[in-house]
Amino acid sequence: MLTALSAKNKIQFVNGYAVELDKDDSIHNAWTICNDMVVSWIVHLVSPQIMQSILWMENAKEIWQDLRVRFFQGDLLRIFDLQMDVAQLKQGEQTVSEYFTKMRIIWDELENFRPDLVCCNGSCKTLELITQRKTKDRAMQFLRVE
Repeated sequence: MLTALSAKNKIQFVNGYAVELDKDDSIHNAWTICNDMVVSWIVHLVSPQIMQSILWMENAKEIWQDLRVRFFQGDLLRIFDLQMDVAQLKQGEQTVSEYFTKMRIIWDELENFRPDLVCCNGSCKTLELITQRKTKDRAMQFLRVE
């Protein structure tokens, strides 16, 4: 959803950068129209049960914060599921390319939940070691014998 909002230049309505303007402001109406459009997109993309709980909210940022709080705890469960998926993945009848692609999809999704750390001064050896270990771990996962 963030990618779609960014592509339409509307992400600032959920991240808080497009703050609501005073009603006297000359472009308040334009802000309202854009906010309502983002609210509509979000409301129509969630399940009917979730829709019922956010339908009364009028501000895209408030809806986004509500959804973030609601689903933030699910990140740990999703990380666990992904780790289990990669541990149980077997090549079986798949080609090496198909097998690697499925594994890579799981690794990429895990990376979204746990992105690499960044060292502020650019000379952190610990981060280099962590990256090397992750690469070795992935190689072992890929090469393990069934």
